[in-house]
Amino acid sequence: MTAYYIGQHEIDDEAAFADYLDQTIPFIEKHGGRYLTKGGTHEMLEGKRPSRVVVVEFPSKQAIKDWYNDPGYKPLIPRRHAVTRSTMTAIEGL
Repeated sequence: MTAYYIGQHEIDDEAAFADYLDQTIPFIEKHGGRYLTKGGTHEMLEGKRPSRVVVVEFPSKQAIKDWYNDPGYKPLIPRRHAVTRSTMTAIEGL
């Protein structure tokens, strides 16, 4: 069943986050992820506005977990933590 990763990030260092993202996208694609939204184009109707919100479609929730737990991606997580505060959600589609 199709699933979606929703990432919301409060970014403190745009250049460092861009470098993290350049290295992360190949791992997302490796696990079947496909961006459905363009980062930084969101508009908040309620609540505090994060710097970046993205929605990525994956073939399944397991594929999202496989991306997140990929041994090649794991070393990138501390780099993201160093420059952002993130909320990352996996949710199943209909």
